[in-house]
Amino acid sequence: MDAAHLHYVIDTLFLLFASVLIILMVPGFAMLEAGLVRTKNVVAVLTGNVMLYAITSFIFTLWGYNVMFGGSGFFLEGVSVEGYSPYAYFFFQMAFVGKTVSIMSGGVSERIRIVPFMIFAVLMSGVIYPVVGNAIWGGGFLKEVHDLAGSTVIHSVGGWALLAGILVLGARRGKYTKEGHVRPIPASNIPLVTLGAMLLWIGWFGFNGGSAFHIATSTEAADLVGLIIVNTNTAGLAGAIIAAFIVYFQYKKLDITMILNGALGGLVAITAGADVVGLWQPIVIGAIGGALVVFAVPLFDKFKIDDPVGALSVHLVNGIWGTIAVALFADFSLLTQLKGIAITALFVFPLSYLAFVIIKKVVGLRSDEEHEYVGLDLEECGLESYPEFVKSKV
Repeated sequence: MDAAHLHYVIDTLFLLFASVLIILMVPGFAMLEAGLVRTKNVVAVLTGNVMLYAITSFIFTLWGYNVMFGGSGFFLEGVSVEGYSPYAYFFFQMAFVGKTVSIMSGGVSERIRIVPFMIFAVLMSGVIYPVVGNAIWGGGFLKEVHDLAGSTVIHSVGGWALLAGILVLGARRGKYTKEGHVRPIPASNIPLVTLGAMLLWIGWFGFNGGSAFHIATSTEAADLVGLIIVNTNTAGLAGAIIAAFIVYFQYKKLDITMILNGALGGLVAITAGADVVGLWQPIVIGAIGGALVVFAVPLFDKFKIDDPVGALSVHLVNGIWGTIAVALFADFSLLTQLKGIAITALFVFPLSYLAFVIIKKVVGLRSDEEHEYVGLDLEECGLESYPEFVKSKV
């Protein structure tokens, strides 16, 4: 086997391995959200995450991939790549698509019905995400925007769509008092939250590292992958540490949910520029990301934007920050990065808002009051996640 063939095989295996790490984020999101919602809504959250992965992957396979990368027809037709298997490249891109809607899942949990949300998932994976991806990653008019693995394309897209969904849905019943005060709704299973966040953290190494696409073509390519993964981890560490410091300073307590979200905020923030910064910049980028999460969560609550898992603070806020950070810490145009942020927002938010309004009018979007009181597990799925917690009626 000559060198070119060997590089092809190794880079193909590299993409496939990175894809598997990314798909580990599916149970990561599921466990994180299942731990943060109340026990009566856990099965609904798990069902939603599994169906989101299935539906978005299928729609992306059918035509979303072709839209994103300028192919013709359906099922990968007309999309060509070099240096690795086209099937491995497709599988890698397919692993990405579901994350845009998984970001949304926790933020609309405990009141959205599963089937209407799946309808929106079709729009996201077949139109919204591929169009933005084409503009930035597919050689479109925003190709000058530097976004390695999706601070804008993945996280901001999911975040803007989530904001639209929350505004159409409204808050969970009982979340805010008549006077506007926040009524805390505690997480139901902290071990699941921790497991989910750590699975996401591990998956991020494939998310960012795999976005280099090549590891075998040269020593420089291998070093770049190593740098990306180290920078990714460093930003997560910094986000967790600064979040822990801030919440301890404020409350003299270490809130594990905020610490984990701080880590995720740092990971989102470094996603755009992990390949173009050195070893110290991710500390600053991740630390600011973690701090933004801590301050954004109560800010959204102040405006009665009910986000049960803090997804807006983690993904939308830090998707924006991470895209800006590329220009602040590397040699890229701030104006170009801001243009990418603004155009993405102006496309995704209005379209998502309109879609949610139409879905609400046509098939209904939110569960009714009685079902929310009983829990979506029984009403949507016919199962309870913790049946032994229910007192016997005998």
